[in-house]
Formats: sequence, C-alpha cells, structure tokens
Amino acid sequence: MFKVGDLAVYPAQGVGVIEAIESREVMGKKQPFYIMKIMGNGMKIMIPTTSAKAVGLREVILEKEIPRVYEILRNKDVTIDKQTWNKRYREYLEKIKTGSVFEIASVLRDLFILKSDKNLSFGERKMMDTAKNLLVKEISVATNKREDKVEQDLQTIFTVQ
Repeated sequence: MFKVGDLAVYPAQGVGVIEAIESREVMGKKQPFYIMKIMGNGMKIMIPTTSAKAVGLREVILEKEIPRVYEILRNKDVTIDKQTWNKRYREYLEKIKTGSVFEIASVLRDLFILKSDKNLSFGERKMMDTAKNLLVKEISVATNKREDKVEQDLQTIFTVQ
C-alpha cells in the first residue's frame, strides 16, 4: 500500500511520512510494520501493514477534494446539538478519530459556530486547535502551500459571514 518516503494520514495524529517498513516479531510471529513519523510533532508510530487500512491509515487528500473541505467549513446552516459539553466532546472526538478530513472539517466548523454563541470549555478549545492543526497540515501538504497561508485561508472563511 505505502512505500518508504510516502506521505500518509494517521487518524487523530495527522500527516506523517513512512520512514521504513520493518519486520518485527510479535507473539512469536514475524510481521511487517510501517514506521511512520508524524510531521506535526515528530512522534513515531508502528503500524502493522496488514491492518493499516483497518486503523484508518490513508493517503493525503487530493488537491481536487479540498474545495469540498472548504464547502463544509463555509456551511453555517447547521444545527449544533445543545447537549452537555462532555457529550458533544465525545461525539467530536469520535469524528476526529475517523481520520476523515471531512469529519474533521465539520468538527472545526461546529466548534467555531458554537464559540460565536458561548464560551467553549477547555476541552472544546483544545479540540478546536487539534482539528484546525490537522486540517492546516493536510491541506498544506496537499496543495504545497505554506501552513501560515492555509491558516489565513481558514481564518478568512470563518470571518466572512
């Protein structure tokens, strides 16, 4: 699926580079692993190649799919569930864990809408930062744009009413 040097997205961690494919012994059985370094924080992750798809490892979004991400972010005509913040937090966390750039965009949008209505909890503010960072990194890699430029684009989306 992936080769050394390929960029890939690991759910909830973001874009990383496959640095190696190594064989490791697990429970007495040799098995190939992707060794992936996350670009945002330098963390290294070992992912069994046989279950890479099951854990959500995927290719970076294609540039032609980015307008759909921006469309999700621009769509302010959504109803934000007025449930308790911790229930909402769990729901958003599940969306981020899917690794889908579209789900992450919807979390960022929902939290931004919510923020204009009321103060976010500490957890929600942290999740908003996480969602924004995941999106910025992936869009930056997909478009070969600098991260600060992508961040400006997102800011423009949220300041235009």
